[in-house]
Amino acid sequence: MQEITTKTPAIDKTTRILKYVSTQGSVTFSQIHQTLDLAQSSTATLLNSLVAHGFLRQEKGRYYLGLTLFELGIRAIESFDIRNLAIAPMTFLRDSTGLACHLGVLDNTSAIYLAKIESPGAIVVRSWLGKRLSLHSSSLGKCLLAWLPEAEIDRLLPEERLEAKTKTTITTRSAFKAELATVRRQGWAFDNEEDYDGVSCISAPVFDRNNKVIAAISMSGVSFQVPEEKIPEFVELVKTAANMLSESIR
Repeated sequence: MQEITTKTPAIDKTTRILKYVSTQGSVTFSQIHQTLDLAQSSTATLLNSLVAHGFLRQEKGRYYLGLTLFELGIRAIESFDIRNLAIAPMTFLRDSTGLACHLGVLDNTSAIYLAKIESPGAIVVRSWLGKRLSLHSSSLGKCLLAWLPEAEIDRLLPEERLEAKTKTTITTRSAFKAELATVRRQGWAFDNEEDYDGVSCISAPVFDRNNKVIAAISMSGVSFQVPEEKIPEFVELVKTAANMLSESIR
């Protein structure tokens, strides 16, 4: 994830600490100041403040994310009215495909799930609210990027080489931009096991009244649930759900 530097170093350091703890699950004081290359004194001060405010909790010499973050995260999700508006279109899509459906938005350098309606079947794709997805390997990420100005795409994906999540992941920015052009032309995106082996996803963009993409709706399933011959039918259903949400926003 791209590191952001602002004119408030303390906030930058705090954000780096919280993101690092979130990726590791739990960490020690030494791991934090050594891995993030922070001074011991300032690290200790920041950690003490984060624990006092409930952003972190300390247990047996290790630091974990605190419940304050959970509470704020829930409030942030609830503040998106689009989440409530998406329930009907996502329910339509789930009932039409029998597969899990998600609503995602762009959040800094990743896509994030705001809402999910689970598959009614026994086979489920593991996901959760607040889960972050790589922009270049997910169908949601492709939809959220495809209609952005090229300069903004370059800012979000500054490196030419992209991480290979699976053997089918697009791994160069130039090839990915060609993929985004295809997404814009056809109006939907496909994740051909590019983010996780054995999982395929189809997404379509959600537009606001200014014709700006503000979200995307997707359906996901293990690959045998999304066979090639069913993709055209699924695409139309995903696009219909996304259009339903777009119309309710406009």
